[in-house]
Amino acid sequence: MAPRDQAGQAGKAARGRLAPSPTGPLHLGNAAALLLAWLSLRSSDGTLVYRTEDLDGGRVVPGMADQQRRELEWLGLDWDEDDTVGGSHGPYLQSLRGQRYEAALRRLDAAGLLFPCALSRRDLAGIASAGSAAGDSAAAGYPARLRPDHSEPGWLERILSGEDRDNSVRLRVQNEVMNFDDLVLGPHGDNPALGSGDFVLRRRDSLFAYQLAVVVDDIEMGITEVVRGADLLGSTAGQLQLWHALSDREPSWAHLPLLLNDSGVKLSKRDGGLELASLREAGVSPERLVGWLAGALGLRPSAAACRPAELLKDFSLRCLVRHNISVTNAAMDELRAVS
Repeated sequence: MAPRDQAGQAGKAARGRLAPSPTGPLHLGNAAALLLAWLSLRSSDGTLVYRTEDLDGGRVVPGMADQQRRELEWLGLDWDEDDTVGGSHGPYLQSLRGQRYEAALRRLDAAGLLFPCALSRRDLAGIASAGSAAGDSAAAGYPARLRPDHSEPGWLERILSGEDRDNSVRLRVQNEVMNFDDLVLGPHGDNPALGSGDFVLRRRDSLFAYQLAVVVDDIEMGITEVVRGADLLGSTAGQLQLWHALSDREPSWAHLPLLLNDSGVKLSKRDGGLELASLREAGVSPERLVGWLAGALGLRPSAAACRPAELLKDFSLRCLVRHNISVTNAAMDELRAVS
């Protein structure tokens, strides 16, 4: 399938977002992705939205949203809209946007794109294992053959009201290749029916899935450019199908190289010492940190200290390295030592 006209083309105001999840302190990998999102929008005089992705209230750390804002301000980043300064596209906290997600589900249901599912992850893992043994190449995702032939009238409302707590809500993924031109990786195409299959939009525990929330929010907040880590590349084709079902446009996409720890695993909140707060306490200046990131990402030939604004001239996501970046203990020791 050919991509639709992408938003953010010449003559259209670009809108991007910084969207951290307040489940723990920001780390070096978060800083890299948020810095690049900021650079891409600011270099085109675009508008930046700050959205707090606090869908899973049980994992939110009290006070973390404010701490993350302070850490980004320390790094030298700013934005134009959020839940504190305001804006015309709020609310900017996902925890306050439940009615919007419900409305999107009703639209998708009216189009015949949803169905209830009582299968657990364990059930699906067993089905996938059996399918793999039988040579089913699509066994890793939700097989279309498991879809119900029909759904009882009012099934979605019973789930949304809490009357039905046994079923999640899944999207009927279309068996087609979704194409897009990634601003970092170039032309890309993927068929979600051969990967994730029919994925969950609302969980059985009543939580809306990230896949639904992020698309609904980006559409309603007018986002024209999505800049994020390459670990989410596999989600893009499925999200594009949601975009096409809910909107007459789609954003441009940029999937960034990942920062990996000494074990070759993507940095996470579990990698102690690489949190922005820890680096700051160790005496690392924001200029030194930004300079190190710029050098590692290919924005500059060296890791000389600089502020984010100094990277705006001639900035292009096409100039980024395409390989993942190893954050070794030795490199971090050097960063701390010279700061």
